[in-house]
Amino acid sequence: MAAATKSDSLQEFKLHDKDTGSADVQIALLTQRINDLTKHLQKFKKDHSSRRGLLMMVAQRKKLQDYLKKSDSSRYDKVIQKLNLRK
Repeated sequence: MAAATKSDSLQEFKLHDKDTGSADVQIALLTQRINDLTKHLQKFKKDHSSRRGLLMMVAQRKKLQDYLKKSDSSRYDKVIQKLNLRK
């Protein structure tokens, strides 16, 4: 992912000036948290509570992706491409 911080993600994916909650932004922020937690779990393999949180975040991101795909497929394609996610 190109964005390194939360504010960078907000700037890159927001739809308008005050946008902090659109599906695009939420997917980007979740992806950032998922990547950070994945790195953590590679180091600490027995951290099962964090692993559960990771699985819940992945499920939430999948729901948001499904919603975005159903409502606006062009935005969905842009987000997937920018974040290098699988379809």
